[in-house]
Amino acid sequence: DIMYGEGISKIGEILDLGVKAGVVEKSGSWFSYDSVRIGQGRENAKKFLTENTEMCAKLEAAIRGRTDEVAEEMMTGPDADED
Repeated sequence: DIMYGEGISKIGEILDLGVKAGVVEKSGSWFSYDSVRIGQGRENAKKFLTENTEMCAKLEAAIRGRTDEVAEEMMTGPDADED
């Protein structure tokens, strides 16, 4: 996301990478982290993480802990079995 007056949205990237890493669960339009619903819709989830900096930091740390898995998936794409 490129936000006017803000630049690239770090929280938006954290949310997107969290979903790709399997750290954030997405069910329909709801986003959840650690069994806590963080928002219905991407913008509401971003707002929640902006207001709850401690949870956002924990989420970022969890994603960084899985960096190798996320990087490999982004470089190779999804497994052929997932089609």
